[in-house]
Amino acid sequence: MSMPFCNSRRLGHSLLLLYCLLILLVGCSKAPEDHYTPRYATTVNDKTVYRFAILPQYNPQLLSRLYTPFMDYLSARIPDATFAMESSATFAAFERKISQRATPFVLANPYHTLLGIQSGYSVFAKQADDQEFRGLLLVRRDSTIHSPADLRGKRIAYPSPTAVAAAMLPQAFLQAHGIDVMHDTQTEYVGSQESTILALSLGQVDVAASWPPAWRAFQQLHPQQAAAIKIMWQTANLPSNSLMARNDVAPELVSQLQQVIFDMPNNPEGRAVLKQMLTDSFTIASNATYDSMREFVRHFSHTVRPINCYELPRGGPQQAKTTHFDKH
Repeated sequence: MSMPFCNSRRLGHSLLLLYCLLILLVGCSKAPEDHYTPRYATTVNDKTVYRFAILPQYNPQLLSRLYTPFMDYLSARIPDATFAMESSATFAAFERKISQRATPFVLANPYHTLLGIQSGYSVFAKQADDQEFRGLLLVRRDSTIHSPADLRGKRIAYPSPTAVAAAMLPQAFLQAHGIDVMHDTQTEYVGSQESTILALSLGQVDVAASWPPAWRAFQQLHPQQAAAIKIMWQTANLPSNSLMARNDVAPELVSQLQQVIFDMPNNPEGRAVLKQMLTDSFTIASNATYDSMREFVRHFSHTVRPINCYELPRGGPQQAKTTHFDKH
């Protein structure tokens, strides 16, 4: 017996509703992905895109402002290649990119340079201003801190455990002056160099660890807050940040990059880009340039806190507090 048309239509609507509900349930029950990996264009205007991972020493907005002109400068002068900056939200994310060989090129601090060498990168240049690669320990001008002994029980802000100039060098300095930084002081890792100084300015810590370029940038961006802060101590220096190429990058491209980068101080546009990057010039370097950093890491691991330049950091002998003061 045939079904009346109206009942057939209601059944069809019910089946359609049931089908839509099943689709919805399947979609909702799908487990979210743990990690999102962005996809990048491999060519732009018939030019190959090469991504350049940049050490996250500043907040992402400032980092982009400092280094995007550098990418544009390289892209305009090397045929068949376009260079794109890739930022990282944290030092740990940057370290994962190096370990996973995620980008063809990297601008890294000396610790990350050792990690890069172990992961299959080679140093082809470095920032020339080694005297700038030193740590600063900053206090407020009304601070009662006058000697390292006054730091016992005080809160000290660092960007990250693997920030060399703004964490490892200051911690080594304090350790050499009788302060057990992992037990005598309160260690707070706040995410970026600017954040350490901002935390000091806001009274959230007693001391901020930084380095000269970040301190000058803070003075320019926040002159009123900077006027209430002073440098208390400076550390010794190490070789400055490196430029590294992944070992599968064509040597001809690396050679072209060296020529363009080393020539930057010789023309007005290049000098302007270098000034924007808070550096004077780049110079020739190799993996061996960072042998002194390897020795520093060995000494640091024995005297301050364990750190392994061949693995991602797993933390020191105590759980340091991680705080985010960055307003940007």
